[in-house]
This record gives sequence, C-alpha cells and structure tokens, in this order.
Amino acid sequence: MKTYILAFFLLMNFSHLRAQDIPSSDTLCIQKDLPQLIREALHKSPKVKEEGSGSLLLVPIIGSNPATGFMFGVGGQYAFKMKGSEQFSLLSGSLQATTKNQYLFLVKNNVYSKNERFFYTGDWRFLIFSQPTYGLGTNSPEGGALDYQFALAGQETSIDSLAQPMEFNFIRFHQTVGYKIKEDMYLGIGYNYDSYFKINDQRLSLVPGDSVLTSHYLYNKRYGFDTEKYYSSAILASFMIDKRDNMIQPYKGYFLSLGFRGAYRITGNENNSEMITMEWRSYHGVSKKNPSHLIAFWVMGTFTPEGGFPYMTLPATAYDQRGRSARGYTQGRFRGKDYVYTEAEYRFPISRCSGILGGVLFVNATTSNNLAQDLDLFESIKPGYGLGLRVMIDKSSRTNLTLDYGFGERSSGFYLAVSETF
Repeated sequence: MKTYILAFFLLMNFSHLRAQDIPSSDTLCIQKDLPQLIREALHKSPKVKEEGSGSLLLVPIIGSNPATGFMFGVGGQYAFKMKGSEQFSLLSGSLQATTKNQYLFLVKNNVYSKNERFFYTGDWRFLIFSQPTYGLGTNSPEGGALDYQFALAGQETSIDSLAQPMEFNFIRFHQTVGYKIKEDMYLGIGYNYDSYFKINDQRLSLVPGDSVLTSHYLYNKRYGFDTEKYYSSAILASFMIDKRDNMIQPYKGYFLSLGFRGAYRITGNENNSEMITMEWRSYHGVSKKNPSHLIAFWVMGTFTPEGGFPYMTLPATAYDQRGRSARGYTQGRFRGKDYVYTEAEYRFPISRCSGILGGVLFVNATTSNNLAQDLDLFESIKPGYGLGLRVMIDKSSRTNLTLDYGFGERSSGFYLAVSETF
C-alpha cells in the first residue's frame, strides 16, 4: 500500500511536469455561477456585480459524515476584499445539530487587513459533542488498551467493538495576528486555548473485579492529567508565506505555514510543553486555457514531546482549522504524539464551457505514532480516497458547493460543505 501511495504522488508530479508539453484541448470560456444560470433560465437580465465586492452566502446544512451522523443547521460565509488588498478575506460560521445529540457552533476567520499589512486567522468553537476514540497510533486499536482486555482465547475482535465512545463539551479559541514583513510573508503571534470538560468516558469502568481501562484514562493517568476535565493554554509564534491567487479556490501558487506553540505553567498548564506545526499547500495547472483544471497537494505535520499535552488535545484526524482532512475517516479516528497527513487532489471541469460543474478525485494518507507500542511515525500508514462534485455558487470569489464521498479502511463518509477542502 505504501508503494501505491508513493506511485500516485510521483504520477501526479510527473503529470504536472509534462502538462506544458501537451497541447490543451480546453476552449476559452467565460465562467458562470449557479445564480447566473437561474437568472438566464428565467430570462432575467444579468446581475451586475463589482469586481471584488463582498459575497454573502447563507446555506442550509443537510448532510452527514462519520463523526456526526445526519446533521442539519445553517451555515454562512462572507468573502470580501479590504481596501488596498488583492486577496479575498473570509469569515465563515455554522450552527448545527445532529442525530447523535450533538450541537456545534463554529466560527472561522481568515482576514487580510487594509493593504494586507496584517493577516488575522482564527478558529472559535463551542461543542456539545460525542466521538469515539481508538487509542494512539495509526494502527489503533490493534494492540491497544481494549484489545488486551477483550481479545480473548485468540478470537479476533472487530474495530467497532474496540471503539471507546466519549461524550464531552469542548471550547476552542485560537486566534493569530500576522504582520507583513515582506510581500506575501508574515510573522505572527497568537493564543490557543482548548478546553474539554464534562468528559464521559463511556467504556471506562473502575469497578473492582470488573474494570475496563480505556486509552484516554491510561494516557492521562500516566502523564498526570485529569480524566474528567482539562485544558491547554498556549502562546503561538508563526511564520507564513501565502502565494495563492485566492484562498477560497486557488488556481495557482502555494501556501506555507510554520508554528511553535508553547503551553507553559505560566499560562496555566500542568507542565511546560511545546508543539511544532507545519503546513504546505500547492496548486499546479494542467491546462493553459482553463485554470480550474489542476492538481493540488496538501501536507501537514504536528510534533509534540511525549506526555506533553492531554489526550484529546493531541493532533488527530480532521483537527485542522476547518475539520476537512482525511475524508473517508471519522473525526479523531487516528491520534498520536506526532502526526503527518498528506493529500493529492485532481480538480477538473465537467461543464463544457460555463464552468458551473466540476469534479474532483482525491487520495490521502495519515500516519501517527505510539511510543507505548514502539510504533514509529510512517511505520503504519492509513490511506483514503474518493471523488466529489463541485457547483460554482459565486464566481467572483470562486466559491463552490462541495459534495464528496470518501473511503477509508473499513470506513466511509459523505461530506457536504462550502468552499474547497484546501
């Protein structure tokens, strides 16, 4: 499987390098969006919109994914340009309820100030949530805490039977301010707060003679953290280069982010610890005449010392700002002290000329470690793959409605969202 993943990435890079040698068959067309198409069908005159003017979208949320089950609610996105800025800024949020009795309030901000002197990025959340955890490492729950307690008489125990369901409330406040030191280059400082409370580790039992110890309980006890509530309070230093032509749906360019997160006693933590993060995104056209025809790459890495952070604050599946990584797996499916994620996506037009419909094919891979099992990073890699449909709903900001279906190892999920995954 590792060989197949490597071959895919090499093929994608080779396709990009050869793209300039292949004559393009794409015709030069004018981009349209869904509201424009509806107006044309109703024989109404086109709506005149200033280039770069703000775009407010409110959409009902009806869909499902592995972490939430069926969900419903409302989501909004406001894309705009500040005076003197060539880049679109983005404010987004949602209010959701799910069939798993979960309630989610999410707000994200990625905003360039006037003349792009500052860049603000934030992730604010309040969740009444439930989520299974499977232990640390990408091979979890194989060899995990419950595996040793329930795999009796050599009988194979299924992954689902080894899931460790948890209920909890969660508050997140992540906010960073970056100062431009050079064109498209920013140094930032910020504050990250993550709080888990009212934790109900449902599989845990401390009854003598009938005890069941979960990965969450064993890890937190080993490193001196509370098992019912805890938080991480950290200062953040960051470095960012953003060469994308549009953060909502890039056609070209790249994005690089490096971060250092310090959670110290002086900021209210149980001990002193650090976390290092990195992220890379790049976009490579395969058509000279249609910029939406491209290949995109995404790489993220998070690295922490052993026992530095409480269990649920460790890096995990779909813990990125927009919760969009690792399609095909449930949120929190893989977790570890160190965590690396990679994805490649092929984006292509379906509509012959209007550009309203598009499609994507994607493949991803996740790896995390587990020191208790001597499992190193990259020793166990879990792949995911899938396909999706894109509907252009605002051409000025390049905002798509995205519908994806992803497959993982004995896992799958449907994803409905606004804007590209990355």
